[in-house]
Amino acid sequence: MQVAVSIRNAVKRYGATTALDGVSLDISDNAFFTLLGPSGCGKTTLLRMIAGFEEITEGEILLFGQNIAALEPHLRPVNTVFQNYALFPHMSVIDNVAFGLKMKGVDTVSRRTRAGRMLELVHLSSLADRLPSQLSGGQQQRVALARALAPEPRVLLLDEPLSALDLKLRQAMRVELKQLQEETGITFLFVTHDQEEALTMSDRIAVMSHGRVQQVGTGREIYETPHNRFVAEFIGETNLIDVEVTHAAGGRADVLLPSGQTLSCSSATAATGRHALSIRPERVTISPDGELSAIVQRVVYLGCDLQLLTQLDGGSEFAVRVQNASRTKVPEPGTQIRLKLEEGAARLLAD
Repeated sequence: MQVAVSIRNAVKRYGATTALDGVSLDISDNAFFTLLGPSGCGKTTLLRMIAGFEEITEGEILLFGQNIAALEPHLRPVNTVFQNYALFPHMSVIDNVAFGLKMKGVDTVSRRTRAGRMLELVHLSSLADRLPSQLSGGQQQRVALARALAPEPRVLLLDEPLSALDLKLRQAMRVELKQLQEETGITFLFVTHDQEEALTMSDRIAVMSHGRVQQVGTGREIYETPHNRFVAEFIGETNLIDVEVTHAAGGRADVLLPSGQTLSCSSATAATGRHALSIRPERVTISPDGELSAIVQRVVYLGCDLQLLTQLDGGSEFAVRVQNASRTKVPEPGTQIRLKLEEGAARLLAD
């Protein structure tokens, strides 16, 4: 598959501060790719460098094989959707959508036809003559998307465009964004700190921290086989247990738990010594033949499931998620229970 965006050892410095530290990524054409990480990790800086709003300090950024370092932002085959939408308040919806085409010198008939098609795509044709102030937040977001798509960019950059919406609307827009990407065939590069957004929409995800890429993969790969402690903790909920690795090879490891018990698990490292073991709470069940012994400390009702906060033999805190049903027998705090791990639930992290 053709590579739309290739980032090679990209570095961005602001004086003594390094915002990006040797980032390398290949983003396939016609993909929904997400940069995921906490505030200050460098994801928006990288997006702005691709758009041309920030200069690269070192390295290269290529769009479809072309080094774009010398190209002005308006000459790059990309468009950006910002957090605040940046709609022109005095222009109608259709004029907002057609604005980019007007700047490119497209004639009036052609640009209104194209803008009309974009409004159909985002289901806003009936609101074409309204002003932005007469629209809801979700509708304004759709207008911003239609305006960015109208010039037919080869790559669409989206800088946390759902952050200003309420929860229900964000959930609905996630589905619409993914459908829009599939319908247009345009490469979407999406920036977010919201793991659920990333998992819902993305073909591939790059998890970032402190200006570096920690792991790249599908949502399933990153969630189920995290490479390090940061990824395991940032994506979803997990139990981390400090263990002593006695043997590691071929993607497997034998570890010694704080209780003195040994356990075999999958591994992201071939190194022995002290490492963290990651176990997702939903991949554990209460069973009399379970490998781990624990005491229930607290039971938390979460609606569709229950969270059991326990303490393992050896002192490690350990959370368990069990589905909530009328027939679920919930152990009381203070109860001694045994916990059974699903096959492949335990994973040794690289660092």
